[in-house]
Amino acid sequence: MKRNLCLLLTLMAGICWMSQPGVPHVRAAAPEKNAFTPDTIEYGPAPPFLPPGAHLAVLEGNPLAPIGDYTVRLKMPAGYRIPPHWHPQRENVTVISGTLKVGMGDHFDETKMMAFPAGSFAYLDPDMHHYAMATDEVTIQIHGTSPVQINYVNPDDDPSRKK
Repeated sequence: MKRNLCLLLTLMAGICWMSQPGVPHVRAAAPEKNAFTPDTIEYGPAPPFLPPGAHLAVLEGNPLAPIGDYTVRLKMPAGYRIPPHWHPQRENVTVISGTLKVGMGDHFDETKMMAFPAGSFAYLDPDMHHYAMATDEVTIQIHGTSPVQINYVNPDDDPSRKK
């Protein structure tokens, strides 16, 4: 008991001493990358369940893990389309650059889409049927709970089935 109390007091004294101004702090080895500037984000081809042409960067977590949080960025070229689909988990989307058009429903109808310029945010609850289009080059950030899953309303729209 005395040993545990002594260790606790020593630890607390060390923490207090290290928090004092002017005390040099020892830098630990570089942690896992957890901060990004736009020029350090590494993109690769989007996964096969998205139409070809987009690029994806994983900023945090593993979007395909059975559980956990994730944050990704998706770059889409002008004219890129994602057919009507839905997700079993909530999807949170922030438009970083460009203008993303989004429509709700089971059929892609450009006349019923709403434009979301850079700085816009939207969340889509589970099972909301929606579709999207990049009017110009668009980058969006998506965050949510793993696993990411896209269920196309029309299974023939699923690019991963076209191989």
